[in-house]
Amino acid sequence: MYEYQSEAIVLDAVPAGESDTRFFLYTKKYGRIVARAQSARKITSKLTPHLQAGDVAEIRVVEKNGLRLADALKMRRLPHAPGDLWGLNRLLHDTERDDRLWHALCADMYSWRGVLTLIGWNPERAICARCRSAGQAFLIGTQEFVCETHASKLPPGAVVSIA
Repeated sequence: MYEYQSEAIVLDAVPAGESDTRFFLYTKKYGRIVARAQSARKITSKLTPHLQAGDVAEIRVVEKNGLRLADALKMRRLPHAPGDLWGLNRLLHDTERDDRLWHALCADMYSWRGVLTLIGWNPERAICARCRSAGQAFLIGTQEFVCETHASKLPPGAVVSIA
C-alpha cells in the first residue's frame, strides 16, 4: 500500500455508487489524478467541505484497489468558474505534472488563452476548423478552434472564448 501527499486543486466531483464520490484533482506533485472518496456524500462526511470544485487542499491519497482519498484539508478557494475547471479536467491527461500550469491555475490571472498555450495549443495562430477564418473560441469536446460565428451556434458549456 502506497501513500501520496500533495497540494491539489479540485477540478470536478462526480457521484460514484450510492454514497461515494470520484474526485478529479490537479496536484502539484503528480499532475491530474482521479481518486475515490468512500462515503463522501453522507451527511457525516468530513471530506466533502474541503473538496468543492475550485478549492485548493492538502490531500493524502492511498493506493489500494485504485486511488482512495484518505484525508483533505482545505487551504483556500480559487476564483475560477466551475465550468472552466470542468473544461480543464477534460483537457488534461493523467499524471502529467507541469509546474507552470500549477502556478497559472493558482494565480489570479488565469485565462484560457494562457492555459491553452501551456498545455500545447497555440491560440495565436488559431484558425476555425470549419471555415478556416481566425479562431476566436476553443471547443473542449473536440479540441479544435472555431470562429465566432460557429461558436455562437454551440451550447455555452461546450466552448470557451479565447478572444
